[in-house]
Amino acid sequence: MEQLPLFGRSQVRELEAARYGSTPAEHEQSAESLEAWKQRIINFQSALRSQPPPLPTDLFGQVPEAEAIARQIDPWQLRQRSLAFWRWPADSAGAAALYFVIDYHCSLLLYVGETVKANQRWKGEHGCKDYVARYQALHNQHEQPCEVGIAFWLNAPTQTRPRQQLETILIEYWRSPFNKQNWRQWGTPFTM
Repeated sequence: MEQLPLFGRSQVRELEAARYGSTPAEHEQSAESLEAWKQRIINFQSALRSQPPPLPTDLFGQVPEAEAIARQIDPWQLRQRSLAFWRWPADSAGAAALYFVIDYHCSLLLYVGETVKANQRWKGEHGCKDYVARYQALHNQHEQPCEVGIAFWLNAPTQTRPRQQLETILIEYWRSPFNKQNWRQWGTPFTM
């Protein structure tokens, strides 16, 4: 049974404009432009998955441990969860983790992050939540499918610096478009 929308597209755009303090026209992007943007990134990430480049080595020909660990993580093989995971009752205080926001419909890794408490990371403000909301809204506007979810790698170091080092390596490797470090390469169609 299909669920009918509560609001029409124009009402949704007006609500979004009020929330983000901008006019709907500022967020307009054609379906073709959206698809081209996604395809560039998907092509890049798919090439890495199918034929990863050699691991970098130090001056002595050794692979740094963090690089080796980061390359073993395949975000698409981790358990997919809803983006509303943080609203569910928690049975613990949460564990240190790396997390990956992925559009599973098209196999596009959108964001890489790290946290000391996985079950609490998105409870407050987080820029990626806004980017995802705009990404989903644009897909809805163009009646295109998307299936954004999140996956956690729970073997992350509990110490902040080593966890952040892994996060940096993964952001640089996958070039996830919602991470600020990659905005120059992919553009910023979902930021304000």
